Amino acid sequence: MSTLSCSESITFTAGEIEIITHKDSSKILPLYTIDDPQDTVVLRAVAPDLNKADIKSEYFSILKERLLETVNDTTNPGVGIAAPQVGISKRLILVQRVDKKGEPFKFYINPYIIEYSKECELGGEGCLSVPNRHEEVMRSTKIVVSYIDEKTFKPKRDTVSGYTAVIFQHEIDHLNGILYIDRLK
Repeated sequence: MSTLSCSESITFTAGEIEIITHKDSSKILPLYTIDDPQDTVVLRAVAPDLNKADIKSEYFSILKERLLETVNDTTNPGVGIAAPQVGISKRLILVQRVDKKGEPFKFYINPYIIEYSKECELGGEGCLSVPNRHEEVMRSTKIVVSYIDEKTFKPKRDTVSGYTAVIFQHEIDHLNGILYIDRLK
């Protein structure tokens, strides 16, 4: 279940702040991939929750903006991204809501899957952090996600099905140090 710590200070590390605020000609963040052993350490770690101070910080706003630019990179577009994929070990994901009109991207803070359907389906997946691969993965067809509302800081829930449920499962796996290739038979 999503929780929110009342800690008074931000929990972004100095290294994470450097990644978030790094100035270059592009807002696109470099992707962490399994091709680099140092990147793999971050990709395999369980990401801690964000607290109120983190969410209210300028770093959080910049991170969100840059994550959106990264997932929309025309040279390497995606349907979702998790903060660990750019070196930020925090529970934040961005999911394209293909189940909603206009298919908008939406951020989810401290997301957890609290219910999985018993019905599963095999479907194709790829990953920005696992370059040049695409495999079939078994996923639940319907899930319930809990997360924190960015404005009210209150817990919320959403029931999601179909391809959007697959995206959520894939991105939340990243927050738990799991890559889709771990789910191959």
